[in-house]
Amino acid sequence: MMNKTTSTSTANEVNQFNQENPVLHEGNLHLTIVKNEEEMSQAAAELVHGQLAQRPNSVLGLATGGTPIGMYRQLCRNKADLSKATTFNLDEYYELPRHHPQSFFQFMKEHVYDPLLPLSYDIPNGEAANVEQECVRYETAIRRAGGIDLQVLGVGRNGHIGFNEPGTPFLSRTRLVALKQETVEDNARFFGDVGLVPTQAITMGIGTILEAKAILLLASGAVKAKALHQLLYGDISPGVPVTALRLHPAVRVIVDEEAASLLERLSD
Repeated sequence: MMNKTTSTSTANEVNQFNQENPVLHEGNLHLTIVKNEEEMSQAAAELVHGQLAQRPNSVLGLATGGTPIGMYRQLCRNKADLSKATTFNLDEYYELPRHHPQSFFQFMKEHVYDPLLPLSYDIPNGEAANVEQECVRYETAIRRAGGIDLQVLGVGRNGHIGFNEPGTPFLSRTRLVALKQETVEDNARFFGDVGLVPTQAITMGIGTILEAKAILLLASGAVKAKALHQLLYGDISPGVPVTALRLHPAVRVIVDEEAASLLERLSD
């Protein structure tokens, strides 16, 4: 856990919300606080563009959900060139057909695959007849691609990354998981009814995520404030999966003011 001196320093940085694009370094974490979700998306897209400019054949780990949509829109608007890149997705619902409008495959097809073709992509097959074999296939595909250069993540309000729920071992690999009730409830907004949300998913494990060369974590809205606070100041624990990122040597965190709201009180 970070010491009092670090906490006070962090609080002083966060309180400078009136400054443009305040930035904070916390060991291996590089935290950028922007005004709102739009600025978060723009900053994230610029970082991805920088990655592609430096290495056009980058292997990108991509996320779904509400958080990265703005980033994808920015990439599409600026016509990002992924023609030499390869992408892998964090997760996919289990036993949800790929043609289902709420499958992560359809999400990626709408926001990334179709607009930014040509590109090489892979995503877990939630319809696989042998799910264990599919998980092994996915891990093998990532290794054969040379590993992930930049992994994009969101964070759940309970601190999950990918679909790695609280209690997930940090050495976990791609596997079938059961979703916590609060995760199911959070995702109900996409399905219209909580009873329609799948309760299982295939997800990259925390161990898989931590093997990425660099990680970009995005968070917006007050609902993510507690998870961000735990990332920066909580104990590193499987009980809060996002804290595993403190074990990684190169993590960039971009959040809006609402997600950073709890950090103001760290010096109290």
